[in-house]
Amino acid sequence: MKLRNLMKDLETVAVTADLDMEISDICYDSRAVSGGELFVAIEGLAVDGHQYIAMAVERGAVAVVCQRVPEIAVPYILVEDSRTALSLLSAEYFGHPAKEMKLLGVTGTNGKTTTTLLLKSVLEQCLGAKVGLIGTNENMIGDWILPTDRTTPESYVLQKLLRQMADEGCTYVVMEVSSHALALSRVAGLRFAVGVFTNLSQDHLDFHKNMDDYAKAKSLLFTQSTQGVINIDDNYAQVMLSAARAGGCHVMSFSVDKNEADLMAKNIRLKTGSVEFSVLVPGEIQRMVLHIPGEFSVYNALGVVGCACCLAIPLEKTADALANAKGVRGRVEPVETDGDYTILIDYAHTPDALENVLKTVRGFAEGRVVTLFGCGGDRDKTKRPLMGEAAARLSDVVIVSSDNPRTEVPGQIIEDIVEGLKNSETPYVTIEDRREAIRYAIDNHQPGDIIILAGKGHETYQEIQGEKHHLDEREIVAAHLAQRKGA
Repeated sequence: MKLRNLMKDLETVAVTADLDMEISDICYDSRAVSGGELFVAIEGLAVDGHQYIAMAVERGAVAVVCQRVPEIAVPYILVEDSRTALSLLSAEYFGHPAKEMKLLGVTGTNGKTTTTLLLKSVLEQCLGAKVGLIGTNENMIGDWILPTDRTTPESYVLQKLLRQMADEGCTYVVMEVSSHALALSRVAGLRFAVGVFTNLSQDHLDFHKNMDDYAKAKSLLFTQSTQGVINIDDNYAQVMLSAARAGGCHVMSFSVDKNEADLMAKNIRLKTGSVEFSVLVPGEIQRMVLHIPGEFSVYNALGVVGCACCLAIPLEKTADALANAKGVRGRVEPVETDGDYTILIDYAHTPDALENVLKTVRGFAEGRVVTLFGCGGDRDKTKRPLMGEAAARLSDVVIVSSDNPRTEVPGQIIEDIVEGLKNSETPYVTIEDRREAIRYAIDNHQPGDIIILAGKGHETYQEIQGEKHHLDEREIVAAHLAQRKGA
């Protein structure tokens, strides 16, 4: 492809490159350059791509997109923001695949994965559509599962994935849109048919300056959406509504029996393995059942219902689809045990998410609530004692262990968590090795206990010093139960 064709939508500051040169591909990692590529130097969180322009050219890059004039002689395109440039160039390179499908974006701290998976199920059941999914757990093209490393991939990878989805016949794409993706322009240039806001609570303050900055990043989704579905019970709803108004996004608000909204849930009945509620929209009411327990599941369901309404799917059809929807892996997921106690695996890794899960479990627990959790390394440290406090307040026993320590010392992370437990009367124990901690929880259970393994959820690895080591909590539980049986 000629460079001038790639640059159709690009605003430039200066250009020295020959616009008629042929470009074989686009690359933002100098190590992946093989010859003929346009290298885009982006300022990463840890590494600045401008430092690797010489390496990219040595490996065969024919031109460079950059924010600063290169220190070596090379044809270049100077831009204000190379991250936005990468997104726009990638969209052009792959033929704007997003224009061939309807994009539905979901943002928020908690509930994104459940909302997107439920929405995918509704679209498939109600419309018979082939749906692509981009998210934390996995990427999917229909029933075909693809691996994923991050919630929203880098823009080049995202555009390549969208092209694959369009070529495979997808007519809808449901996407988790992270605050990082919005702040770092990974979705720049995309237009969402519907954007959904679930909630906002403390997370990612290692990246964002503060909660206001975090909320502002999330709100960017509604400047790129035609319609918006917004949880107005959330403290940051006004930030989302303001962005929607500024962007000309038509909003459908939702609330759980608290505020006047376009879409409301009433007469909620929380059960052990499900939740029932009535959905009210102007002139219509529909009883719904979702087989994922907890009030937070009602919020997730309302986001899905609102999105379905925006797509003109009848309320009754949406209710039938949600009633048939399966639970989500790693979200209040039950695991088989060897006695009269329960083990649940949940991805809760923020104070708010942990509190929501524990409140749900307390609603049906007949025995003790035993919570096992840790916190990730190289992430927001201020949430660690907050999670410790929430666990102590809502549990009968707490086991503090390791999560993904990454480059941090696990023991130090545990000490940070324990700060939130010290002033509580709730008994707790610290066991750094997560496998050992799980075995301890099982061996010390009492009849009727509910043991919650929080933080890992769908993950099947533990990241330590830059390496991912296999760790699937389901396998650990099964192996230990087999050992107990043999003993």
